[in-house]
Amino acid sequence: MRNLMIKSRFFLIVLSVFLCTSNFAQKAKKDKIRLKVNYVKIMNTEVYFDIKATAKVNDENIDVSGIELIIYNLVDDEQVEIGKTITDMHGKSRFTLKDLKLINPDSTNTYNVEISFDGNDNFSGASKSTSFKNADINAKLVTIDSINYVTATLIDKSTDSIIIGQLMRVQVQRLFKPLLIEEFNETDESGTILVPIPQGIPGVDGNIAIEVVLSESDEFGTVKAIVNAPIGKPIVDESTFDERTMWSPRSKTPLFLLIFPNILTFAMWGIIIYLIINLFKISKN
Repeated sequence: MRNLMIKSRFFLIVLSVFLCTSNFAQKAKKDKIRLKVNYVKIMNTEVYFDIKATAKVNDENIDVSGIELIIYNLVDDEQVEIGKTITDMHGKSRFTLKDLKLINPDSTNTYNVEISFDGNDNFSGASKSTSFKNADINAKLVTIDSINYVTATLIDKSTDSIIIGQLMRVQVQRLFKPLLIEEFNETDESGTILVPIPQGIPGVDGNIAIEVVLSESDEFGTVKAIVNAPIGKPIVDESTFDERTMWSPRSKTPLFLLIFPNILTFAMWGIIIYLIINLFKISKN
């Protein structure tokens, strides 16, 4: 009987230790973050990295907001910190470089950048690396036989050589989504594309912004050149914001609504005052 009680107590102790260990292990387990990064260069404007942080929690992919990411430049197995950024409510962040010269390439003229997350109470640490070479797009507007074209040359800046066989697309800037003109334009033996611009594209004062884009290249990332061209169809401004209309703010009330109601109001008050005066005269008599 005594041996049975000892065995029962020993079994309960072992079971308790197992449950505590299992519970602690479950609490210690953290969800893993996945990072996605895209390098973007806009000619004569800016260079930046678009970063997206997600995680799989309870079999559901979610955006991870409010985490601090550290950006490193990797040179000869050395990490050089170049800045920090924090993801927004959609798990996105944009880290902008003032100049590409702020980071150094390796011996093959390839820039290596790592985005790192050190981890917190809910998520384990994670990192994502991206590599790219420096490329330029020299784009301009030309007119051949009264037809407008945009021509663009793709250049590898590390060697000052043209890049052949890369696909670029041509589009017109719009507020929400670009207007695509040509999607698949492969650079020829001179590293150049030549794309006609259709007539009648509307633009403010006849100006349109034409974009030439090398999109998410494995070797060069995303490179974009913008050409401002006065070849669009002028947009007629039909706005009545500065006019006096029924739907304008109070300061832009139509004049007839200010004049006639006031005339009627003064006329009614005049009649009322005239009747009151006459009543006083009658009462005195």
